Amino acid sequence: MTTPPVFSAKWLMKSSGKLITVIVFLILDFLDNFFCIIFRILDECFEGKASPCYCEKKGELVGDVSETLYGRKNVFREMGFLGFARIWENSKKRGGVVGGEVVVNRWSDCGCESCVSWMKNGDHQKLHVVVREPSKASIDDCRVKPTENVIFLHGFLCSSSFWTETVFPYISEPKNRNYRLFAVDLLGFGRSPKPRDCSYTLKDHIEMIEKSVIYPFALDSFHLVGHSMGCIIALALAAKHSNSVKSITLVAPPFFPTKDGGSSIALNKLAEKSLWPPLLFGSSVMTWYEHLGRCVCFLICRNHRTWEKMLKLITGKRDLHFSAMDLTRHTHHSGWHTMHNVICGGATVLDSYLTVLVKAGTKICIIHGDRDQVVPIECTNNIKMKAPHSEVNILKNADHSSVIFGREKEFARYLEHIW
Repeated sequence: MTTPPVFSAKWLMKSSGKLITVIVFLILDFLDNFFCIIFRILDECFEGKASPCYCEKKGELVGDVSETLYGRKNVFREMGFLGFARIWENSKKRGGVVGGEVVVNRWSDCGCESCVSWMKNGDHQKLHVVVREPSKASIDDCRVKPTENVIFLHGFLCSSSFWTETVFPYISEPKNRNYRLFAVDLLGFGRSPKPRDCSYTLKDHIEMIEKSVIYPFALDSFHLVGHSMGCIIALALAAKHSNSVKSITLVAPPFFPTKDGGSSIALNKLAEKSLWPPLLFGSSVMTWYEHLGRCVCFLICRNHRTWEKMLKLITGKRDLHFSAMDLTRHTHHSGWHTMHNVICGGATVLDSYLTVLVKAGTKICIIHGDRDQVVPIECTNNIKMKAPHSEVNILKNADHSSVIFGREKEFARYLEHIW
């Protein structure tokens, strides 16, 4: 019995697609090893010492550093191709050093006023925080009823603008009278510090939020709202301050509760090596390839002012959308480490954080779009299994961004309902 021609055509297309994918990522493997040498040479020329990378063989993982930093397989690296992994073996300490001092700003990072302002403000230990105080009409009311506090945490490659431009304008007047809103630029993003001697672990992010918001404003109770990566940080913060958190709202939470190999599972789920869709391909390149990712940041982030001018000319707009601006407001060092140590590495501890919140009886609410191609909806199902009493709201025809964009007023009312 012969195979139907239609079946043969589908099989052939599927097989050829897989072959093309393998070839493309083999080329990327080679290029990443090639740029490993190029950047080491350039770092030594511009900074006096080559910056080490994660191409060396896996060493002892210290603190909350994710195993995915060393666990990313590369065909040419595994073969010891040209001895890439042995070059400059004496460079073991991360961060370029000149004259015994850490070089805060890399030669391949942008040095414009907006990108390095955190170095000049005299306080490198605090995040950039946008605070919206209760309206003046509520002064008398606040003396009777304590002001409610809400901390908003943005996702990857975003900033506090994600909340100040979408949610803050739509909070109703009754809530404006008694609610104090905090939107932070997370460590390494927006206008917040981007230190080069930092690994951007969950602990680093939590401590900076405490130093910048919780302790200075003496918050003894607060609500938390997080989107995407911000959900991971929100869960960690809520677990540490479980007696103070009144509610936690998770929007498109990347939750993969597997202790053994959880970080690798998250890496493969969120940044699978695939050519389609384009967003997934971009995520895979920036997550799997340290040096190719640095090339992209060098071309785009370092020259973001030029790209912004070009976009303004093309679109004819004087002001670009905040999301386009936020994409470049980070360094490769901060973005790379946050991706691995928070988004991937966080998968190994989220289960324990959620257990703490369930025992504390914390109100947990989840919002997820049914067309989210960035964070699969199975993540919300995972949380629901661990926390059966959590409130889940699945939005139809909504993806990772439109779960809020285009629904700002509706989203704000939902938050008010939760609070």
